[in-house]
Amino acid sequence: MSQSNVLEQVCLSQKFTVSYEYPVVFCRNAFDPTNETLANLINNKHESPCVLPIFDEQVSLLHPELKSDVSTYFSNIGVECLPCLVLEGGEGCKNNESLIDTLYAEVEMHKIDRHSYFLVIGGGALVDAVGFAAATAHRGIRLIRMPSTVLGQNDAGVGVKNAVNFHNRKNFVGTFAPPFAVVNDFTLLDTLTARDKRAGIAEAIKVALIKDATFFEELYATRHALANFEAKATEKMIIKCAKWHLDHIANGGDPFELGSARPLDFGHWSAHKLEQMTHNALRHGEAVAIGIALDTIYSALMQHISIEQADRVVELLLDLGFELNHPILLDLDIVKALDEFKEHLGGDLCITLLSDIGKGFEVNEIDDAEMLNAINQIKSI
Repeated sequence: MSQSNVLEQVCLSQKFTVSYEYPVVFCRNAFDPTNETLANLINNKHESPCVLPIFDEQVSLLHPELKSDVSTYFSNIGVECLPCLVLEGGEGCKNNESLIDTLYAEVEMHKIDRHSYFLVIGGGALVDAVGFAAATAHRGIRLIRMPSTVLGQNDAGVGVKNAVNFHNRKNFVGTFAPPFAVVNDFTLLDTLTARDKRAGIAEAIKVALIKDATFFEELYATRHALANFEAKATEKMIIKCAKWHLDHIANGGDPFELGSARPLDFGHWSAHKLEQMTHNALRHGEAVAIGIALDTIYSALMQHISIEQADRVVELLLDLGFELNHPILLDLDIVKALDEFKEHLGGDLCITLLSDIGKGFEVNEIDDAEMLNAINQIKSI
């Protein structure tokens, strides 16, 4: 009898748990010499780390004193501050194929290692792109995010996702990598345009609709103060929205999105496509506002919520100043947009709808005719 050359199957099972923890701090004037927020966050001074400050070009223009303040601050606390790097902001930076190479070149030139820091100060798009570079250079450089927009502070800048666009696909290349820390300096919001301030409120409405009816009522009650960007109402909204995003990451059961259900993407299946179709002329938050209106009206058409509830959501969006009746809606291919979103999810189609104000649920198919009806209702607003 000949001896078999077939190796008996061997299967080794490996299981381990990794705990992640990072602070999200809200403050004003982070680089004031008396503000110890950043000084306390950098907890490895004995390892002689360096910090590479990376500025959104708009932040650099609007806050011309900031580069000097950053350098002085780190000098005062005994941390080497490398020359500030100013990069393109906005969605264009995520489409710029040379941006990641530029950051990798900085790592090589300054010999930045895993004990040192990227400090990115900018909008959500630049935070996303720099986060991807930080996560992949040396398999992970410490990243301190300092979002400079409402959307960055209450959503994009506090989570665990990093990405760049590729082949005209939003967030096609990216990682799940928690930051070392997030510092939300409300002072950075003071110079934003009304349009950028408004855009960030959409994500708070999204969170309230699927997670917290009380939060929705607070947003509705303070909608005129929010429309006027009053500091107290705006800052309260940012903190509560960020808290809900962090809670979902920690307690939602799927922080790295291994499944298909993504309730925090409510209103996003169409928003992603609308951004792409307008070549990012629509801000992300503006597209999300349209997506929220669309899926809320659709929820009412499918009799999951009342028409009166849907009307209040639309009223809130309009009172805040969002343009829902955008011409690009006429060109939205529902089937194609849903197919692309399904691929983005990496599994079955899973769309979040509303069963009540403050309660979301998932469906695996969309009635195209009723969704077109929802679009037509928005077109009549």
